[in-house]
Amino acid sequence: MNALVVGAVAILLLVLGYVFYGSFIERILGIDKERETPAYRLMDGRDYIPAKNWLILFGHHFSSIAGAGPILGPVIACVLWGWLPAIIWIVLGGIFLGGVHDFLSLFISVREDGKSVADISKKVVSNRVKFLYASFVWLALVLVIAVFASAAAKTLTEAPEVVIPALGLIPIAILFGFMIYKWKIPMGFATVIALLLLAIFIVLGYKFPIKASFKFWLYLLLIYAFIASITPVNILLQPRDYLSAYILFAGLFIGWIGLFLTHPHINAPSFVSFKSVKGSLWPMMFVIIACGAISGFHSLVASGTTSKQLPNEKYAKRIGYGGMLMESALAVMALLAVSAGLLWKGPNLNFVYPYLMKTKGWIYTFGAGYMRITKPLLGSIGLIAGVTMLNAFILTTLDSATRIARYIGVELFGEGFGIPIFRNIYFNTLVIILIALLLSLGAWKSIWPVFGASNQLIASLSLFIGSLWLMNKGKKYKIALIPGYFMFITTLGALIYQAFLFFHQRNYLLEIVSLILIILAIFLIFEMIKSQQRRE
Repeated sequence: MNALVVGAVAILLLVLGYVFYGSFIERILGIDKERETPAYRLMDGRDYIPAKNWLILFGHHFSSIAGAGPILGPVIACVLWGWLPAIIWIVLGGIFLGGVHDFLSLFISVREDGKSVADISKKVVSNRVKFLYASFVWLALVLVIAVFASAAAKTLTEAPEVVIPALGLIPIAILFGFMIYKWKIPMGFATVIALLLLAIFIVLGYKFPIKASFKFWLYLLLIYAFIASITPVNILLQPRDYLSAYILFAGLFIGWIGLFLTHPHINAPSFVSFKSVKGSLWPMMFVIIACGAISGFHSLVASGTTSKQLPNEKYAKRIGYGGMLMESALAVMALLAVSAGLLWKGPNLNFVYPYLMKTKGWIYTFGAGYMRITKPLLGSIGLIAGVTMLNAFILTTLDSATRIARYIGVELFGEGFGIPIFRNIYFNTLVIILIALLLSLGAWKSIWPVFGASNQLIASLSLFIGSLWLMNKGKKYKIALIPGYFMFITTLGALIYQAFLFFHQRNYLLEIVSLILIILAIFLIFEMIKSQQRRE
């Protein structure tokens, strides 16, 4: 099968999904272009600040939700189960589940004064559900911060060529923010200047790699996350993520052009096996692919940072639904990079997909596949380009996750428990960073195996909360309820499978964590079903 044909069909379906199903969701929600958004109504100069242009907010949202997930998941799923089931789930999941999940989370947060989905659960279900859900989300976010800080530190350690562009983007972003917000320089001109500076930094990074230890980068990145999460969004977060998005868009564009020029055949089998070392295709593939099709973390970004910066409801579809489908397009490109760019077997093990996964890991495997499909354009630097793009995802997700954890910390500990000191943004953020630091130094590896299922549990619960909100407003709610049930059953199946696996492995820590998550999931869904029945 020709990779270009497969990619073209996938992109066509995503475009059609945006045009038709996205518009259908938009009509159900009832977008009001004249309604003042929380970004204006509650403007506070720190978190509630309307984006200068919807493209800036799209850049922030896309950069934050992407992370490493849309690359990691497909690269692992393809080698375990084959490219065909993976690409079907990415495309259909993105259109009918992930896009709805992200769009709805953004919209209801905008209509609820920019509150998080966790906080909204108090209004549509109960205060008890809010407490449990917010606690679970806060812990999951701290784990995300720890893992992404570790992943970014590892990348900077192993690929010193990306240090200058990765860290240099911070002062460039601040300069860009001043140019468009303070000095009123036209955004197009300011963008060109910032991207030229970034291009110079990329060249400098390639010529002057900077080496340091893992712990040095880890401490530096967590200090950065602390500062970034309390800095007004228009100074660093908005411009940084907007410029990072150009790196991502450029990586996507070059990847697709590379596929067009090389039009390679897919070397990986369309279907490997229903069972694998990670479990059966259902439910495990649906949990492992995550961000490429649907991810609970997206609801935290949409209702955490994006909703507080949306300048007009008319952009909600572009950012919420469109951002998710753009991520699905990235997942398709990552899938084709490894399945067509690499070999399935052969004497040259440097480019054999299963061998690289076993010996080099998924980051190098993706970089090698990306290098092969972009060789006509980038030559041998394609691997560094792929890793640079991946690192941009990781860093933007790191600072966004820290800010969102701060919001939920205030809602949970400051307002929910009434602990005054947690209303202080500096103390609140410091607690998050210190716990993340402890986890980053090794403890996160003990509980990370259950994070994928935890993430999808958040997605299912966010869909249920969204369906209850729609029900309260007298709107069609099954667009969220049906995907919510599917994700809940799938996630519960994954957790049960993992619980049995950990029991046989005598990994009692993960066994206990899995059982707690199963009990939590059943309790929360029971509470939401009761709430739904009371309203019907």
